[in-house]
Formats: sequence, C-alpha cells, structure tokens
Amino acid sequence: MRMEREIKRWNACHEELIERIADFVPNDGVVQPLKGLHLDRQSTSMEKIHSALYPSFCVIAQGSRVISLGNECYEYDPAHYLLTTLNFPRVSQVLKASVECPYLSLRLDLDPQLVSSVMVETGYSITSRGSNNVRAIDVSPLDVNLLDAVLRLTRLLESPDEALILIPIITREIIYRLLKSNQGARLRHLTILGGYSSVIAQAVQHIHQYFDQPLRIEELAHQLGMSVSSFHYHFKAATAMSPLQFQKHLRLQEARRLMLSENLDAADAACHVGYNDPSHFSREYKSLFGAPPMRDIQHLRNSAVKLT
Repeated sequence: MRMEREIKRWNACHEELIERIADFVPNDGVVQPLKGLHLDRQSTSMEKIHSALYPSFCVIAQGSRVISLGNECYEYDPAHYLLTTLNFPRVSQVLKASVECPYLSLRLDLDPQLVSSVMVETGYSITSRGSNNVRAIDVSPLDVNLLDAVLRLTRLLESPDEALILIPIITREIIYRLLKSNQGARLRHLTILGGYSSVIAQAVQHIHQYFDQPLRIEELAHQLGMSVSSFHYHFKAATAMSPLQFQKHLRLQEARRLMLSENLDAADAACHVGYNDPSHFSREYKSLFGAPPMRDIQHLRNSAVKLT
C-alpha cells in the first residue's frame, strides 16, 4: 500500500511539474526566474552543445538529455536527476523532445557555503575521509520527497513575496535530501577542506584561470603537493579527463565563442586561446566539433537563423 501511495504521489508531482515549467516557459529557451534557478524548454532534439557545467542539481520534467565528459556519458530523464560538483567543459544533447511534448527541465545552482551550512546544522561532518576519487558528476533515481521539494520550488514562482522567504528554505531542504541520498559523498565535494577533492578543485580552478597559458603538469602537481602520476590519477577520477584534455576543451570552447560572438577568424581565435600553430588548432577543433572552424561557425549561424 505504501509503495502504491508513493507511486501515485510521484506521478501527481511529476504531472504538475510538467505543467508548471511549461506554463512558465512558453517558448523554447532558458529562463532564470530567480538567481541560481534555470528553467529550460526545447521543442526539438538538438545537436550536441559544447558549454560549461557548474556545480548544480538538475531535474528533467519531460524528455531526456545526455551529458558527455571525455569518453563517459551520463543520460538522465524524469525518473533520474543529475548532480555535478565541479566546473566542467561538457558536451550535452537533448535526446527526446517534440512540439507536442517539449523537453522541460530545471537546474538549481549549488552554493558551497550553503551546502556547508546545511551540513553543520544537520550534523554532517565536513571531512574528506572515505570520499577520495568520487567522480564529480553522476545520475541517480529521483525519489518522491526530492521531487516534491522541486515541485514546491516551482509553485513559488507564482508568488514573488512568498518566494523571497520560502525558496531559501526549500533549497536547504533539497540540499539536505541530497546529502542523505547515495550522492551525499559527491555533494560533500563542495565543502571538503582537505584530501584530494579540494586539491583537484584547486587544479580545475587553476586551469580555468590560465587555460590560454602552457599547462606545466609537473609544476602544477608540485604546487598541489602531489606526484605527477598521483595528480593525473585523481584528476581523471574526478573529471573523466586528463588535465591536458580538460584544458583543450576549455580552449576550443572559448575559441568557438570568440569566432561566433566576436567575429574573430580562426587564426586570431587560435592565438587568443593559446595555440601557436593554426593548423594544429584546426585539427583539434574539427576533432571536437566535427567540422573545421569557419565551416562550424557558419553552420551555427545558419541554424540560429532557422530558429528565428
């Protein structure tokens, strides 16, 4: 009986979540009704998108999506949620969407200080013990209590006055339920003060900040107090990529942005992101995006025109 009640409750919450996101986002695109809360609607299965993925909790109300990091893929749908705890260069694709049943999703950014606060209040220790080498991204089943909290979050979008008071409370509840879930160790990555998790977070931050500079692995590993082999092992365990692969993705994504948004040619974009050899840049660009730089940019612009 209890299982049946939970299934009925889950289905009711799910149906209402679809309605609320669809009503709030009537057209394709991403809106941010509140700081840190993003709602997405897409009516077609999209081509692969290269972008950044930040520490966040992601729920799909309708449709499905796949996130690729290196050679690993994470597919999720209304029955599963995605949790990430580091800044990643990622490839994503909406797999299931139509005009009649558009892809609808919600993403809640995760603030490390808020996670720490919830951990302290609820008695969770902020420790690195037992949490080394936990991948900083994964997919898990979405239980009814977590879904219910997400639904209550969307209900408040209709009541701005109530939202100011209640959304912080519900956000803390979501964090609490995530800490209690099988993704609790992953979420604690945002707050760990020692061990390899914080060291790799420092490495990720360093590569983000200096992505256009030569990446000297030995120097960086030494600064972090690790051997080169240990640094490689723990970096890939957390990010699914080697440090050089991580940097390459950042460089190529920024070059793509420069060509698309600031009208740089391929040679100038390559130079801006740290490539000395334009032909090397073009080869790596084609390997990641599937076409040479300017052909890819023209395709993106043509696709944008078709959508308008």
